[in-house]
Amino acid sequence: MTDEPVRFPTRIALILRDDLEPWQSVNVAAFLASGVAADADLLGEPYLDADGTEYLAIFGQPVIVMEGDGDVLQGVRARAVARGLRVSVYDRRMFGTTHDAANREVVAESAGVDLDLVGVAVHGPKNAVDRILKGVPRHR
Repeated sequence: MTDEPVRFPTRIALILRDDLEPWQSVNVAAFLASGVAADADLLGEPYLDADGTEYLAIFGQPVIVMEGDGDVLQGVRARAVARGLRVSVYDRRMFGTTHDAANREVVAESAGVDLDLVGVAVHGPKNAVDRILKGVPRHR
């Protein structure tokens, strides 16, 4: 095992609304991360414990979690889309749905600028993601 830091060419960032209940933050983060994980190249290898039990692979690079109000989330979404980055979104109305098709319907009802965003995930080249996140604070 090496102690040298690994430099990743890309960054994964989750940006959550700063006024969510704790259960909502965790729920939104999980859903947003699953959108990024759809790119199987971002996953590491499966884990194996000393007993030989295999566990699911997780992201092979760190995920940063940040926060902001609705305007911050909309700004991040708009800048990410303008740069052609991979984006996943979570609209507040999705808390009232019970399945994936209903979630997609919620998003389809609004133009991007009109989504009531409570979470946005972004994946892309590190420098591009860092630029669109400038001034957005880390989640506390």
